[in-house]
Amino acid sequence: MSSATTTRGWDEFMEGIWKQNPVFVMVLGMCPTLAVTVSAINAISMGIATTFVLIASCGLVSLMRRIVPKEVRIATYIVIIATFVTAVDYFIQAISLALYDALGAFIQLIVVNCIILGRAEAHASKTPPLPAMVNAAGMGAGFTIGLLALGVVREILGNGTLFGLSLFGAGFQPWVIMVLPPGGFFVLGTWLLFFAWRARRKQSAEVTQHA
Repeated sequence: MSSATTTRGWDEFMEGIWKQNPVFVMVLGMCPTLAVTVSAINAISMGIATTFVLIASCGLVSLMRRIVPKEVRIATYIVIIATFVTAVDYFIQAISLALYDALGAFIQLIVVNCIILGRAEAHASKTPPLPAMVNAAGMGAGFTIGLLALGVVREILGNGTLFGLSLFGAGFQPWVIMVLPPGGFFVLGTWLLFFAWRARRKQSAEVTQHA
C-alpha cells in the first residue's frame, strides 16, 4: 500500500473525529447525545452500537451503489440500516438487560439517526467499500468521543462515579441536575463553547502567521 493511499485513508478516518465531528462540529444526533449520556458506560455503549451500524450499513450501501435505482435509494438505505439496527438491538438485549433498559428506545432510533443516513447518501453511495467503511469508522469514533465527553462529565458531577466506580466517597454531594435533561444541555453547550473558542483561536493564529 502506497504512502499516498495510507494518507488518504487516514484523512478519511480523521475527518469524522475532528474536522466534521458529528456532535461538536455538525451538531447531529442530538437526541441520543442528550438522552443516554447520564453515564459513561451508556455513552460508550451507544457510541459502539452506532459505529457498528455506520460501518456495516455504509459498506453494504457502497457495494450496492451501482445496482440500486436512484428512485428508491433512500428507502433501500433505510432498510439496510434497520437490518443492522435490529441485529444490534437483539445483541444488546442478549448480553445485558440492564444496559438494554438504560438505552431504551434510543437503540431502535439509530435507524433515523441523520449521521448514518447522511453518510450513506453523501459518501458511501459514491465511494468504493473500503474508503466508505473507513470514513464511517471515523464518524462513529467521533460520535462515540462526543457521547463519552458528555457522559464522563455528567456521571462524575451527577453521581460522583466514573464507569460505576466511586471517585469522591460518601461525603460527595452530587449535582443532581447533571443527570437530568437540563444538565445534558448545559454540558453540551459548554463543550460547544470550548470547541468554538479553540477554532477561533486557531483561525487567529493562522491569520497572524500570514500577516
